[in-house]
Amino acid sequence: MHRMPSPLITATELAAHLDDPSWVVVDCRFTLTDPAAGPAAYARSHIPGARYANLDEDLARHPGPSDGRHPLPSSEDFAARLGAWGIASDSTVVAYDEASGAMAARLWWLLGWLGHDRRRVLDGGLAAWNAAGLPVETRKPEWRPTRFVPRRVAKDSMVEAAELPALQTAGGLLVDARAAPRYRGEQEPIDPIAGHVPGAVNRPASVNVEADGRFRAPDVLRRELSDLLGGRPAGELIAMCGSGVAACQLLLALDVAGLGAGKLYAGSWSEWIRDPERPIAKGPKP
Repeated sequence: MHRMPSPLITATELAAHLDDPSWVVVDCRFTLTDPAAGPAAYARSHIPGARYANLDEDLARHPGPSDGRHPLPSSEDFAARLGAWGIASDSTVVAYDEASGAMAARLWWLLGWLGHDRRRVLDGGLAAWNAAGLPVETRKPEWRPTRFVPRRVAKDSMVEAAELPALQTAGGLLVDARAAPRYRGEQEPIDPIAGHVPGAVNRPASVNVEADGRFRAPDVLRRELSDLLGGRPAGELIAMCGSGVAACQLLLALDVAGLGAGKLYAGSWSEWIRDPERPIAKGPKP
C-alpha cells in the first residue's frame, strides 16, 4: 500500500501539484462558535480547485441525544461524500484549514479510518499559502464525481466511552487536547458542563504547532510525545477533546513525530457529559 513520506505538505509542494487531476484539495475551515464563518471564508477566497468540507455537515453526522457535538459519519455516508467531491481510491487528498491543522486533521483522520493513505495536511494552512504569495480564487470549481471504495474501516483506530475505564486500567493513556482552562474545569465556552474525564492528562492542541500554525519540528514532537507516552507504544494513546476534532490534530502530531498511530475517542467531552452517571474531574491531574 502506498505510504506518504510525511503527513504534512508545504505550500510550495502543493502548488506544484495543483494541475494534477489525481490530487484533490479540500478546504476544512470552520469556526465552532460561528458555523457560518467557514463557508463564508471559502466563498471569499480559497486555494484553486479546492472543495469545501463543512465540519457539521460533511465530517460528522447530526448528533442524537446521547452523542457528542460531532459524532463520526457512517463509513458509507463518508465514502459517498468523498466520491461526490471527485475523490477516488487512488486520489491524493490535501486538507487545509486556516492555520493550525485542527480542522484539516479531522478529514485526514477520517480518510485513514477508511484505509486511505494518500492523505496530507497543508502545513500552516491557508495562512502559509497566502504568506507564500500563491494564488487563490473565489469561484466554486467544477469536478466530476466518482466512486470512492474504502480499503477497510479501521474500527480499532477509535474507542467508545464504555471502553475507556478498562483501557485506562490496562495502561492506556487518555490525552485531552483542549486548552488547559477547559481541561481543569475553570471555564467551558461551548459545552454545558466543565471538567475532564478522570485519569485524562492534558496536552493542548496548540502545543503541537508554532505561532504561525506550522507544526513543530518532528524531533521536538517526538521527544515531547515520547515523554508523554512514558514508554507506552503510540497505539495506547487515546486522544480526545471537546468533540473529537482537535484530538485528530494530536494524532496527526504523533504521525509527524514518526511515533505511529494512536486512537480517537470521537465522542470526547461533549459525549461523556451526556450521561450523568459518568464521573467528572476538575483541576490539574494529581
